[in-house]
Amino acid sequence: MEVSMVCTRVNLLILILSLCSPYKFIQSPMDFGPLNLLPTTTDASSDFGRILFHSPSAVLKPQSPRDISLLLSFLSASSLSKVTVAARGAGHSIHGQAQALDGIVVDMCSLPSEIDLYRGGGEGDISYADVSGGAMWIELLEQSLKLGLAPRSWTDYLYITIGGTLSNAGISGQTFKHGPQISNILQLEVVTARGETVTCSPTKDAELFNAVLGGLGQFGIITRARILLQEAPQKVKWARAFYDDFHTFTKDQELLVSMPDSVDYVEGFIVLNEQSLHGSSIAFPANMAFNPDFGSKSSPKIYYCIELAVHDYQYKNTNVDQVVEAISKQMSHIASHLYSVEVSYFDFLNRVRMEEMSLRSSGLWEVHHPWLNMFVPKAGISDLRDLLMDNISPDNFEGLILIYPLLRDKWGTNTSAVLPDSGSTEQVMFVVGILRSANPDEGCSHDCLQELLHRHRRIADTAGARLGAKQYLAHHPTPAGWHQHFGPRWERFADRKVRFDPLSILGPGQGIFPKGNRNAVYAS
Repeated sequence: MEVSMVCTRVNLLILILSLCSPYKFIQSPMDFGPLNLLPTTTDASSDFGRILFHSPSAVLKPQSPRDISLLLSFLSASSLSKVTVAARGAGHSIHGQAQALDGIVVDMCSLPSEIDLYRGGGEGDISYADVSGGAMWIELLEQSLKLGLAPRSWTDYLYITIGGTLSNAGISGQTFKHGPQISNILQLEVVTARGETVTCSPTKDAELFNAVLGGLGQFGIITRARILLQEAPQKVKWARAFYDDFHTFTKDQELLVSMPDSVDYVEGFIVLNEQSLHGSSIAFPANMAFNPDFGSKSSPKIYYCIELAVHDYQYKNTNVDQVVEAISKQMSHIASHLYSVEVSYFDFLNRVRMEEMSLRSSGLWEVHHPWLNMFVPKAGISDLRDLLMDNISPDNFEGLILIYPLLRDKWGTNTSAVLPDSGSTEQVMFVVGILRSANPDEGCSHDCLQELLHRHRRIADTAGARLGAKQYLAHHPTPAGWHQHFGPRWERFADRKVRFDPLSILGPGQGIFPKGNRNAVYAS
């Protein structure tokens, strides 16, 4: 055993020296003791955004968290190393956040997808799942439903990893009720930049626990998470209501999130054109007789849609049709334009998969995705709508613009996630997602893509400066931009970096802490 470990150390020293050279050294798989290092792959240098392509020198396919620990312990112990490491899950980032130029990408999906479920049996006894950080949310859903259980908080798309969403926040239409996914975590297993494997929770190593949640991969790699579960409904009553007035649309959304005992999910989107109406309805199996007049190019007419859902547990003998009807009577949507359908709970949560398969079949999935997501204070949401319309042409917009409310008190204050500064006691804020596609085969090549990115940057900068908005799944081109992003939370974030990753090994793709410049941690 000692001889094997000595050989491993020697091999890793060779690895470090090789990675510090200006040449890509791995041309074929190499065995560094127990570590399975491979040449760079197309996946490791790309992501869903298809905007940045930064090639690493090597890819680690770990078979256990110990492989990650071994790699990081040697890198952190070497004063010679300039190597950075990025954990990559399903590659659903937009701006290269999980890439590591000339460094090492850790393929988290190589970890065994271990899922252990516990059903609480007594009064006050909770149910939870212990899940590998590289497992996907769809896998957890499939396994937990076998016991009639499911996580409380979700993302819209489920083919992404546990560790990936917890490193950001994890939001969807349930967030107003249960908080983001990071608010539903009981315990984590984290490999720090020093290679230490730490089990942490709100009461044990709480500083690391809170740092990693929403920490953008800067403080450690999540290798396991204990996720709170609840009883899963058998079916869901899924409804859509249409509006021609933005103020009425947002007011009804606020009404719905004030009814958590009746409503289980609230989202919404802008209906800009026929594509945004029908493209968002692929998974909604109801015959909608909504055929609006979108006006002309010079004088467009904009509509809005609220999407809500009510869980149907069946054994509770609750008539969900009556519940939805009672809710709709309090709403002010366009008369006769509320549509509802009952679907299985699994199909509802997996609804975006149907849209994905439709786009894949048309060759429209693997295109550029210059997305922009923001958290916007309630007081600025109408101005944000106007800002969007000043920078978007409804007639040729390809994609979806989501707008729906969240509640501040469902978010912990100690995690690394960033929300707009609250100058009042107002609990409501909105998430706005510009989920745009840009297809090079339809004329949106390099110049077109750069123009869209520039336009989105202008929207983000203006919304931040004038409205106090904060980016979610943020991208800032400079450390100074990140300093401004965190605002009064910057010092705590920087202190956590010094404590848990003083050599700035982790998360280079975010561009927050440049490698080799320790003073950059505190630079503005």
